[in-house]
Amino acid sequence: MSNLESLKFFWPELILSATALIAILSDLFYERKESHKVSFWAIGGLLLTFITIRLFGGSSVNGLFMGTMALDPFSEFFKILIVLSTIIVMLMSFNSSELDGYRKGEYYTIMSIMAFGLVMMTSAIDVLMFYVAIEIVSIMSFFLAGYLKRNPNSNEASLKYVIYGAFSSGVMLYGLSILFGLTGETNFFAIKNAISQLGPDSNLALILSIVFILVGLGYKISAVPFHFWTPDVYEGSPTSITAYLSVAPKAAGFALIIRFFNIAFGSNSAMGSDEWSSLNSLPWPFLIALLSAATMTIGNLVAIQQQSVKRMLAYSSIAHAGYMMMAIPVMSQSGIYGIMIYLFMYMLMNLGAFFVVMYVQDKFDGENFDAFNGLGWKMPLLGISMTLFMVALTGLPPTSGFVGKFYIFAAVIEAGNQYYWLAFVGVINSVVSLYYYIKVVRHMYFEGERSDIVSLPESKLTTSLVLVLALPTFFLGWYFSPLVEWANNSLNFFLGI
Repeated sequence: MSNLESLKFFWPELILSATALIAILSDLFYERKESHKVSFWAIGGLLLTFITIRLFGGSSVNGLFMGTMALDPFSEFFKILIVLSTIIVMLMSFNSSELDGYRKGEYYTIMSIMAFGLVMMTSAIDVLMFYVAIEIVSIMSFFLAGYLKRNPNSNEASLKYVIYGAFSSGVMLYGLSILFGLTGETNFFAIKNAISQLGPDSNLALILSIVFILVGLGYKISAVPFHFWTPDVYEGSPTSITAYLSVAPKAAGFALIIRFFNIAFGSNSAMGSDEWSSLNSLPWPFLIALLSAATMTIGNLVAIQQQSVKRMLAYSSIAHAGYMMMAIPVMSQSGIYGIMIYLFMYMLMNLGAFFVVMYVQDKFDGENFDAFNGLGWKMPLLGISMTLFMVALTGLPPTSGFVGKFYIFAAVIEAGNQYYWLAFVGVINSVVSLYYYIKVVRHMYFEGERSDIVSLPESKLTTSLVLVLALPTFFLGWYFSPLVEWANNSLNFFLGI
């Protein structure tokens, strides 16, 4: 589809671009103490983007801008997830004391630009668009991680993020350049056709290309051994940004991994082990499965040792990336389906957990486990909600986390007995994670002194937002068929140019 014809399907991205521009301009007219009002423009633009995605989505399947982007239900699912998580994090930021003393207009503007980059990642079907979208997201992430410029930990987080990000980006770009050198193409579909015609003398170069590309994409989803940036960056960033980084870039990263490997090295509709194995006869499914097992194991084992709840959740997010990676080696319809369901559930429970951490950090001036002592008695709403989020992150019924893990494990088991060991590792890791998640609950109810005075958060927005995240986390554990049906209907890819 030509560029002009594509514009009529590009409204969500155009609205996001306009939102960022309006946010920049509006910030010029607000005084420093009123710069938070930029958030109204940003959230309004994101809500309009959400409505537009629903209006122009549906069952439409097209290639846009001369085959560089895809419009399909698959990308629509991830766009909605990204836009929703961005809106929630912006609302979370309203009452964040960490941002006091800083001009907030730039904060909301950068988040709007980052959302634009994430949305572009979910639709990219060309190497150039793929890389440009990732760089937009990376640069905005660096700014947000170091937004608390008077905080040394935030400065350290931003610096480490830049160093690791530049390294992984360079390695990935080198891999993409090798792939271009082998195929002479940048479009994913054209790359697939060119790879099928390569001779055995290209095997080593193709292997190096795939490995280097996996480095860049593994960095985005915090997969081991590309996870070293995650704990320090998450700990030093504003808590609201930590929550955002743990959800939105991870969702876009998985969308890009699924689309890229499904198109370039798979059979479009679903990639099974036969297609993986055909890549130079290397056991790709087994190698990715090993990365998945290492990711969830290291994430959980190191999370046990943490004294900071925020840092614990950072390592926990690494473990959850490992759970989702379990479905990548099999990459069947049920595998992709499982990842999509898990990501939506994970968005709710992880943002909720970070929101409670942010409130405790602001209210009690601490993020260690001891700061949660007696919280369940002092503030029952927060205590019950945090308990729910911890149970859901563990993957226990009757919460949405159980449903998410159920579909992931079901996809792995359906793939055959060669993956039973991976499912077993996943179950063991879920049991291990129960230790540090329940530790938070223990501190809320069994540590410290009980309080005879029961209170609610001072802000109605805080109370509302906790409920907005907690109620779906609970009810989606009982009634999840609409979400499952939506994910099933979204398994419709753009299959060719």
